[in-house]
Amino acid sequence: MTESTHQPRVFSGVQPTGGLTLGNYLGAVKRFVEMQDNAWQTIYCMVDQHSITNAWAGREGTARATREVAAAFIACGLDPARSILFNQSQVPAHSQLAWVFSCVARMGWMNRMTQFKDKAGKNAEKASLGLYAYPALMAADILVYHATHVPVGEDQKQHLELARDIATKFNLDFEAPDFFPLPEPMIEGVATRVMSLRDGTKKMSKSDPSDMSRINLTDDADTISKKIRKAKTDPEPLPETLDGLDDRPEARNLVNIYAALAETTPEAVIAEYAGSQFGTFKPALADLAVEKMSHISTRMAELMSDPGEIDRILGNGADRAAEIAEPILDRTYDIIGFVRSR
Repeated sequence: MTESTHQPRVFSGVQPTGGLTLGNYLGAVKRFVEMQDNAWQTIYCMVDQHSITNAWAGREGTARATREVAAAFIACGLDPARSILFNQSQVPAHSQLAWVFSCVARMGWMNRMTQFKDKAGKNAEKASLGLYAYPALMAADILVYHATHVPVGEDQKQHLELARDIATKFNLDFEAPDFFPLPEPMIEGVATRVMSLRDGTKKMSKSDPSDMSRINLTDDADTISKKIRKAKTDPEPLPETLDGLDDRPEARNLVNIYAALAETTPEAVIAEYAGSQFGTFKPALADLAVEKMSHISTRMAELMSDPGEIDRILGNGADRAAEIAEPILDRTYDIIGFVRSR
């Protein structure tokens, strides 16, 4: 088997730890939907087991967050009939392969993971083992499907590189050349990193204390418009060229958001609005954002009113996911030499 024999397959997982934002939509979910139009198999997972590595949201909170992410995906245009949509805890193969990968990964590799340092902060000694070791589970999430491509943001690229390292070492250690593919990152788009509406140097985040810093996928039209119009800017007009946005992070962020929503380039936005004050540009951006986004919150509310239907969709997706994952896990166990009854 060579790497080229692996079926092109996209996998991505999203933690259900709170509402999704415009940043999640432009940086990830919008691309997930677009990928359904190619011939590749697309698998999208609510990684609920990752969600308890830090703080537990409670039984009801965890379940609601999982359903809300699924509802957001569907409301944004993801079709459960064309893609596989499920939550991680329903497919045990993820955890089973994660243990194998925990034995393959090296401590030195884990110690270099910057996200653990960021999330643990000064309380690293009190952080859970799950938070420290979750890159091994993330690698299992991807490789248990022999995924060849993973849409990621820049902040997750290091974890994908670790998944490639784990795949390489497994293939070498267990004398199984190219059994696990080396998944390729998919990083693209003009707004893959959408910044806060209150501070253009910080990523838009669902955990920011200020709700005005972000546009939530649950926001209605009036709320979206209000947040855009009140977004932090500077007193200067938009420049004649994109270079003129250097050292103007809030202005650049709004231009990037406009370009992503309009499916054009920042250069084209600047060409259209060069010399305009933000009193002109922000209302235009607000109207565009409402046009592109407000239907999502309406559809999400409809879906969330019937949690049983969301559970049915996730269960069906889990069955389809397991049909792919279980034979790969079985072959992994055979390669290692684990003895099992048939």
